[in-house]
Amino acid sequence: MHTPGTTEILVLFAVACLAGGMNAVAGGGTILTFPALLAFGMPSIQANATSTLALLVGIIGSLYGYRSHLSAVKPWLKNFAPVSIAGGLLGAWLLTRTNEKVFDQLVPFLILFATALFLLNNVFRRLAGIEAVATGRQTRAAGTTAALVLQFGVAVYGGYFGAGIGILMLATMGLLGLHHIHEMNAIKTVLASLINIVAATYFIFAGLVIWPQAVVMTLGATLGYFLGSHMAQKISQQQVRNIVGVIGVFLSLVFFWREFLAR
Repeated sequence: MHTPGTTEILVLFAVACLAGGMNAVAGGGTILTFPALLAFGMPSIQANATSTLALLVGIIGSLYGYRSHLSAVKPWLKNFAPVSIAGGLLGAWLLTRTNEKVFDQLVPFLILFATALFLLNNVFRRLAGIEAVATGRQTRAAGTTAALVLQFGVAVYGGYFGAGIGILMLATMGLLGLHHIHEMNAIKTVLASLINIVAATYFIFAGLVIWPQAVVMTLGATLGYFLGSHMAQKISQQQVRNIVGVIGVFLSLVFFWREFLAR
């Protein structure tokens, strides 16, 4: 562990602020915070854990925005919350059991996968039958078992890396036949919060979080989330996703070059 200098503090704060704002509008913050920590020499597994904790405040803060819909989705949460917690814990455990070199080689694929999820968001929404406006609730009990299995897989990925889990949950809710956009967002937000809280807690007890950088980025993310939540109605989510996509593809190419070609 090293004490961050002035330049590192300012850059990490700014990146986390931008990431928090992006999460408030459209998501994708991890695609920025994780590589930023790597750029300052933090080992990849510790960078992943530190990034997860730093962005946790924004995810939890999102719950407040959907508080009026929580009672309507409570029956679904009773089934899917335990699965999400178990999967998030397993994913976090798997990260701590991954060799650093192996994880370094996975990084470009993880960033590219997360970027693709954000770029294909509208495709996932169409496949899940989600309309642009809130519609009536519809359920298919027959898909519940498959949805639970899928959600467990999403939670494992979320605990391991995390970027894009909200979009993956659309597939889960599509199996359930849910179409009410606000209730779906409420479910996604609660489950994503549980996955990240469990993972962050595990990382803390595993000693993977680098605290000086985590504190700086948490402060930045908090400010960014506050600003982003107030600007969410003025900024096009698609524009933000396009920016995230360009950055994500660029970073994945950089890490592909670093890990597989620059030797």
